[in-house]
Amino acid sequence: MIYTADQSFALACDAADPLAHLRDKFSIPLKDNGKPVVYFCGNSLGLSPKTASEFVHIEMQAWAEKGVLGHDRWRPFHENLTESTARLVGAKSEEVVVMNALTVNLHFLMVSFYQPTKSRYKIVIEKGAFPSDQYAVESHIIFHGLDPKDALIELAPRDGEHIIRTDDIESTLKAGGDSIALVMLGGVNYYTGHLFDLEAIAKTAHDIGAMVGYDLAHGAGNIVLKLHDWDVDFAAWCSYKYLCGGPGCPGGIFIHEKYAGFTGSRFTGWWGQNKETRFLMEPNFTPISGAEGWQISNPPIFSMASLIASMEIIDAAGMEALREKSKKLTGYLEYLLNELTPEIEIITSSKASERGCQLSISIPENAREIFDSLRKDGFIVDWREPRVIRVAPKPLYNTFAEVWDFVSKLKSLM
Repeated sequence: MIYTADQSFALACDAADPLAHLRDKFSIPLKDNGKPVVYFCGNSLGLSPKTASEFVHIEMQAWAEKGVLGHDRWRPFHENLTESTARLVGAKSEEVVVMNALTVNLHFLMVSFYQPTKSRYKIVIEKGAFPSDQYAVESHIIFHGLDPKDALIELAPRDGEHIIRTDDIESTLKAGGDSIALVMLGGVNYYTGHLFDLEAIAKTAHDIGAMVGYDLAHGAGNIVLKLHDWDVDFAAWCSYKYLCGGPGCPGGIFIHEKYAGFTGSRFTGWWGQNKETRFLMEPNFTPISGAEGWQISNPPIFSMASLIASMEIIDAAGMEALREKSKKLTGYLEYLLNELTPEIEIITSSKASERGCQLSISIPENAREIFDSLRKDGFIVDWREPRVIRVAPKPLYNTFAEVWDFVSKLKSLM
């Protein structure tokens, strides 16, 4: 796509956008003057679908009218999300389930898929991983009586660079060889917005005999995923960012079908018990085959209802179409930043294949003041120390005109 810096180009792109109608399906917050904000923070919390309150109200009414008898509809409630979730991450239906919060799920998955031995015990993560991932990984290393200083390998960019090269990841894995038990990376780095080559990393990890799992908090709903075809062992994600499920909404997990009959370690609870015998209340645990067998407790109905509302929109649009628009929006943002504000450094990759919809920009001077001014004027972006602003135009509801308005405002503040 050939971009130009005039506002008319942005307006023409919006007029020709086949997904433009999706914006009307979301509630856009308003400024004090009644005009909509420019909301580029969907990488932190997605906006509310207008139907979400209706979906939640239906379940509230069922509770009010039926009490405990409402469980007849709620018992299989999470199954309403199975097929759309499988399409979202490129999986088979038995490989996914929506449950729990993200870090909780990562803990449950590592109980099963991080089983260190005397010789193979190391975990590979990226340096600067999201702190919760770092805490979780280190806690499992310590739980097994190991020292993170020895058992943790942190991938870092080369000097003077911001993103970690795939070649360097593969070299580290090959060098670690049979000492590496698990590769656990954020699919899209939360800080830089860098998208790892998930397929290539999974292949190299398996070549050295390691398990591979991904935190897809910034991947699910942002990029096209093919977890089954890429032979990923496991993955987990949240649903309140790109999936617009709402604050506190449960995340999801993927476990490859090759583990459908898994007999190793796992934490168990009654909702993972065989559905045919679950309510017989027998003492012996017989897990459901596939990802559902990792469930612990019954699902949170009200928050799942809001997620169903957003997933219907995403599923109908399709990730391929959303990703195509995302590339154009982010490419336009990159072009305008380079044209109109050349003193800004974009620390996200310039390759569309190595990023989602987020660009992280480093501002050399007065970065915090500029961020505060943007927020005050209704440009909702995200701050990360020491001087990075994360900007994420989202294809579900953001426009090319908003990108133009944002960069014009930013230029005036520089």
